[in-house]
Amino acid sequence: MPTGRQLAPLSLDARTRSALLSLSQASALPRSVALRAKMILVSAEGITNTEAGRRVGASPQAVGKWRRRFLERGPDGLYDERRPGRPRSYNDERVAGLIHRALKDKPKCGTRWSTRSLAEAEGLSQSTVSRWLRRFGVKPYVRHAFKVSADSFVVGKVHDIVGLHINPPDHAMVLCVDEKTQAREQGRTQLARPLGPGHVEGYTHEYIRHGTTTLCTALDVATGKGMAQCSQRHRHQEFLAFLRLIDREVPAAFDVQLVGGHVATHNHAKVKAWLAARPRYRVHCTATYSSWHNQVGRWPGLISEQAIQRGSVNSEGSLLRRIRTFERKYHERATPFVWVATAPSILSEVERLCILISDSEH
Repeated sequence: MPTGRQLAPLSLDARTRSALLSLSQASALPRSVALRAKMILVSAEGITNTEAGRRVGASPQAVGKWRRRFLERGPDGLYDERRPGRPRSYNDERVAGLIHRALKDKPKCGTRWSTRSLAEAEGLSQSTVSRWLRRFGVKPYVRHAFKVSADSFVVGKVHDIVGLHINPPDHAMVLCVDEKTQAREQGRTQLARPLGPGHVEGYTHEYIRHGTTTLCTALDVATGKGMAQCSQRHRHQEFLAFLRLIDREVPAAFDVQLVGGHVATHNHAKVKAWLAARPRYRVHCTATYSSWHNQVGRWPGLISEQAIQRGSVNSEGSLLRRIRTFERKYHERATPFVWVATAPSILSEVERLCILISDSEH
């Protein structure tokens, strides 16, 4: 004969079961609410609290508690009740007033708010102001630089270049080209302080400048491999010499899709004539102020960060050897950069930025 209290019957209709399944799988809710929803779903199979607790990893007492709460209040009973505590010191209007001031006003003696100056103006503590700003994601002490393209053909150029990055054509090589000017051949006036436990690597701020080098670079979008050529000057003659290097390196069976920017050396009449005389070349120009669409910007950045910076270079030959060594090692493990921004997403962000600028009072 069975002993103990009998469990109250628990049945779920399709709508309630669907709601509980959503609660049990929701990543935005507290984990405790999802666990309670699983308790009810398992208990609805007609098993005991002990068996249900074993399945979901909870005690029988916890299963019994939330089962009773569910029978009394439904899915709403799975949430925690408001706990007693000290009432809020500031109401919503006070918080909204501070956020509005941070967004719309400027301090009388400056151009931006800090948490200290805003707290002083509002008569609040700095910790309170800092907490409210963090909660609403407002950062009046931070700024980012931007430039909206004024190019009349920006839409077509974005679709053209992003299409080359995401879906390059067959039987063609997409090469992003650019020049890094003023690559400095510099030597340090003192020896570097080596890296050690408790302190970072150190360099003197003084250096001896032995000259500068222009670095012509090209990046193969499909493979992530790049090529570079150093020259003493930055003229169309040097860029033509680099194009001839590309012409020798790229097999004759491939067309060449060149992605470049608004640089005087690229737009010289002799450069245009050289390209026009070779039908396999097609030039794609980025929109004004949109050089970040050109993937090659990352290639000279890697050369500078890993082959030039923190080094002491006393001649052009020494700099060239560093670059060649880096190229050789990098190409052994090179992988293409993954381009994820689509043309519609880029243009929608430009549209959003234009709306924000037009609504701004500054």
